[in-house]
Amino acid sequence: MRNKRRKCHILVVPMKIQARLLATAFLTLSLSGGAALDLSDPYITLANILEPLTDPNEGLTAFRSLLIPGGGRSEAMGSAFSALANDISFFETNPSGSSTMQNTELAVFHNSWIADSRLETLSFTQRANDLGYGASLRTFYVPFTEYNTFGERASRGYYTETFGVLNVSYNFLSGYYFKGIATGANLKFGYRGMPDYSDNYGNLKAGSGSAQSALAIMMDAGFQTRFNFLKIYNSREPNFFLGATVRNLGPPVLGEALPTLFTAGTAYKPANPIVISAEVQQPVNLLDPGRSGMTVYGLGTTVEFTGFFTLLGGIQLKGANPRVSVGGEINVNDLQFNVNYTLDMTTQSTLFNRISLAAKLNLGDRGRAERQQRVETLYVTGLTKYASGDLEGAIQAWTDALDIDRRFDPAKEGIRTASTTLDLQRRIRELQQLE
Repeated sequence: MRNKRRKCHILVVPMKIQARLLATAFLTLSLSGGAALDLSDPYITLANILEPLTDPNEGLTAFRSLLIPGGGRSEAMGSAFSALANDISFFETNPSGSSTMQNTELAVFHNSWIADSRLETLSFTQRANDLGYGASLRTFYVPFTEYNTFGERASRGYYTETFGVLNVSYNFLSGYYFKGIATGANLKFGYRGMPDYSDNYGNLKAGSGSAQSALAIMMDAGFQTRFNFLKIYNSREPNFFLGATVRNLGPPVLGEALPTLFTAGTAYKPANPIVISAEVQQPVNLLDPGRSGMTVYGLGTTVEFTGFFTLLGGIQLKGANPRVSVGGEINVNDLQFNVNYTLDMTTQSTLFNRISLAAKLNLGDRGRAERQQRVETLYVTGLTKYASGDLEGAIQAWTDALDIDRRFDPAKEGIRTASTTLDLQRRIRELQQLE
């Protein structure tokens, strides 16, 4: 007698699944869990409206968990984060972000995704002047259970996708006015684990899981630049950002392409507490480019209400499954907590559905702020000496500032001005002696 078994293991055999059918399936599952409010009609109505946007090439690549955001600032902003990349979640969006991070950070992320699936992430990043580096470990898992026709458990375990990520980046040409061009790369090692399952006669097939398990290697590459543009407020921080990446670039796994993405984004800070970002993502099937996915669009924003609380929001338009996110960041001394809520066509609008949590520990800036304060103090000292006529003393103070930070452009400008003034005074004295 043939057994009945769940189709969890189909996850490792990518199929072309219509987005509307997937949304309806998850909706039925979530609503059958006893939701107080029946939202099936609005969801089905919206699914019918979005049906023309269904991507016929959805689900044709392996290691799909790479497209699930781990959490943090990037998820809250609709994943429109490749240009900004100013949070440790840059591991998922733009590897060049480590070279522009303000502090050394250690962070943990938890994403309670669809049904019983979970995504856990541990990340660390550090910067030495213009060199950034870090490492991240993320695991996606979902229970795998198989029953036969008698209700007996035939197989159990977890389907998993685990990735180790090594990051390095460098910020070229950084200075006081122009903040440089940051470039970076991630090297990723992945493993897909699958439990053994039984055949159509209820016999457990030894090695059936390992036959569908697989190893993968891939890389990300990206760049980011920051500068001032249409700035109407006073601040030393730049207000305009550009970024681009290629993600998940690597050889196929068991004949299946990886979920490669090309992205380009921009972010703008029209006022000091507000940031607006936008991004375009283009999936590319490297085995069959004609079967690549549809273009994805994202838009995000942050509003810093106080020094300890920031509100974030975003929307991502991805075929027939648009995603809306809202989140909040709370700063307590050297700790930052992030909570995000996401709603799309695979979830219902209940309080604890699709919640992601993040906790970040600020481990300091390796003395960069203290050195910057010393540079600014020396610069002000030079200005004071210059104003009192002590040009040699001013030049010495500014030279000392450059010994600490050779890219402090105001000190270079002051030295040029003072040197020109000294040369002019010498010429005047020479002319007076000739007379």
